[in-house]
Amino acid sequence: MWTRTRRIDSSDENVSKYVFERADAVAESVLYKYTTYEERTVVCCSTQSGCPVGCRFCGAGDSFARSLTADEIVSQTEHMFADRSIDASHVQRMQIMFMSMGEPLLNLKALSGAVAKLSGLYPKAALLISTSGPDVNYDDVINLSCDFDKVGLQFSVHESTDEARDRLIPFKAKLTLTEIAHEGMRWHQATGRRPFFNYCAHDGNVSQADADRLLALFDPSAWEATISVICERDENVAAANDRQRALAVAFRKRLGDRGFSTRVFDPAGQDDIGGGCGQLWFVQDWMTKNAAAVRPSIGRNLPILHAPMATQ
Repeated sequence: MWTRTRRIDSSDENVSKYVFERADAVAESVLYKYTTYEERTVVCCSTQSGCPVGCRFCGAGDSFARSLTADEIVSQTEHMFADRSIDASHVQRMQIMFMSMGEPLLNLKALSGAVAKLSGLYPKAALLISTSGPDVNYDDVINLSCDFDKVGLQFSVHESTDEARDRLIPFKAKLTLTEIAHEGMRWHQATGRRPFFNYCAHDGNVSQADADRLLALFDPSAWEATISVICERDENVAAANDRQRALAVAFRKRLGDRGFSTRVFDPAGQDDIGGGCGQLWFVQDWMTKNAAAVRPSIGRNLPILHAPMATQ
C-alpha cells in the first residue's frame, strides 16, 4: 500500500509523526502518548493527500494530490499501533481524529468505510470528524454518526465573522457560520451528542465582541468549544510560546463565562517535529519534490496569513 514509511519522534518522546509515501500520494499522521499509551492514546490521521480547501494557515493548503482510500486511512492507525506495540484492548482512553490533513467530508465515501473498519478494529475508540464545513449533504454525516455511536463532529470555525473566516478559508463552497450552527444543531438533535466548534485564538479574534458573536451563533447547551493554540506552517517559526497559550486560556475563560463547556488543545511536538495541526512539514517537502503529481488547491495563490493568524 505505502512504499515508504517514516517515524519522527519529539524530543520529549510523547509525540511521533508518521509519514506515509507512495508515488502518487503522501500522508502524515501524529500519535500522542499521554503519560503512557495505556492511559491515553490519541491519533490524528489524514483523509486526503494535500487538501483542496486551501486554508491559509495549513501546510497542505497549497497543493492537492488525491483523496485517500478507506484502507489507506485505516492503515495509518494500524501501522502506528503496530510500530509502538500498542495493545488497543489495554488502552483506557483512545481517540482517533480525522483532522491531520484533508477535508474528511470531501472524501465521505472512503471516510465512511474507514469509520466502519476502525470501529470494528478498535471498538473502544472515540472517532472525531473534524471539518471546515464544506457545502455537502449533512444528512449523510448524520446517518453515519447514528450508525456508529462513537463518532463525534467538530467544525473548524476559527473566526467569529464570515468575512474573517473567508480570508482564512478561501474555499467558496462552504457553509456560513450560521449554516454551521444549523447543521450542528441538526446533528445534535439526531444523535443526542454534542458537536464541537474549534477556534484558533490570536490577537485579532479574542475580544468580548468575538465571544458574544460566538454565543449568538452556538447554543452552549448543545455545543462544546475547543480553543486551539496556534501552530505555524513554517518550520523556522516556533509555535509553542507562552503568549499564544495565554491568549487561548484567556479566551477559554470568556467562553466559559458565557456558559460554554471548553477545553484548550495545546498539542505537544509542535516545534521540533511539526506535531501541531496544519504544520505538515514533511508533506510540504513531498509536494515540492513531486510537483508533477499534484495540482493547486483553491488557496494556492492567496497570501499566507502569518499575522495575525500565524498557524493536521
